Amino acid sequence: MGATFFVQPLDLVKNRMQLSGEGARTREYKTSFHAVGSILKQEGIGGIYTGLSAGLLRQATYTTTRLGIYTILFEKFTKPDGTVPNFFMKALIGMTAGAIGAFVGTPAEVALIRMTADGRLPADQRRGYKNVFNALIRIAREEGVPTMWRGCVPTMARAVVVNAAQLASYSQSKQFLLESGYFQDNILCHFCASMISGLVTTAASMPVDIAKTRIQNMRMIDGKPEYRNGLDVLLKVTRHEGFFSLWKGFTPYYARLGPHTVLTFIFLEQMNKFYKKYFL
Repeated sequence: MGATFFVQPLDLVKNRMQLSGEGARTREYKTSFHAVGSILKQEGIGGIYTGLSAGLLRQATYTTTRLGIYTILFEKFTKPDGTVPNFFMKALIGMTAGAIGAFVGTPAEVALIRMTADGRLPADQRRGYKNVFNALIRIAREEGVPTMWRGCVPTMARAVVVNAAQLASYSQSKQFLLESGYFQDNILCHFCASMISGLVTTAASMPVDIAKTRIQNMRMIDGKPEYRNGLDVLLKVTRHEGFFSLWKGFTPYYARLGPHTVLTFIFLEQMNKFYKKYFL
C-alpha cells in the first residue's frame, strides 16, 4: 500500500491508454506523456490520483493474500534440514499464490479500473464513484454481486503470467548481476534486477492485462456485453487497432512495475525488522 502511493499515477495512465481507442474515441492518447498532460489539463493535479482508494484496497487484498500464501507454501515445501524448494517449485508456488490472490483482489480491481477510467468519459456517462467502498456497494446494487468478479479469469491468468515471469526473470537477473562482479547483494542490485524483471514481465503480461482492463470496464450494449471473453477482446483489439495495440500503455506499466516491486520489498523488509524487534 505504501508503494501504491508512489505509482498510482502510472497505473491511472496505463489504464487510460489501454482503454484509449475503444469505441469511437480512437487514438485518444498518442503517448504516455500526452496522456499525463491531458489528464493534468482536464482534471487537475488531483486527477492523477483518481482511484487511489481502490488501488490501496487492491494491494490490501491481492498482495497481502499473494505474499501470505507464498510464504506459507514456501515454508511447507522447505525440508526439515533447511533445503528450500528448487526454482521450478518456487515458480509454481508463486503462480498458485498469484492466482488465489487475484481472485480475492478482483472486486477492488474492478473498482480501480472503473474509477481510473471515469475521467475519460463524457460527463453524462461517468459513474461518479466517491471512493472504493461506494463503488463496490453501487456495483453490487446496480449490476449484481457477480459483476464484482467480472474479468476474474483474465485477472487470474495475468497474475499467473506475472508471478511466473517475475520470479524467473528476477532470480536470473540478480544472479547475472552478482556474477558480473560489479554489484553486491544490496538495494542497488535489487533495483536493477527488478527493472530488468519488470521489462520481461511487462512484455509477457500486457496482452492479458489489456483483456482484463477492457472486460472490467465494459458496458452492456442493447442488453449484450461488449466482449464475450478475454480472447474476444484480443481479437477485436488486433483487428480494429492493430497487433501492437496489445502493448498499449507499455511505458507507464513498465515504469510502475519495477519501482513498485522495489518499494514493496523495501517497505516489507523494514516492517519485518520492526516486527521482530518490537513484537518478537
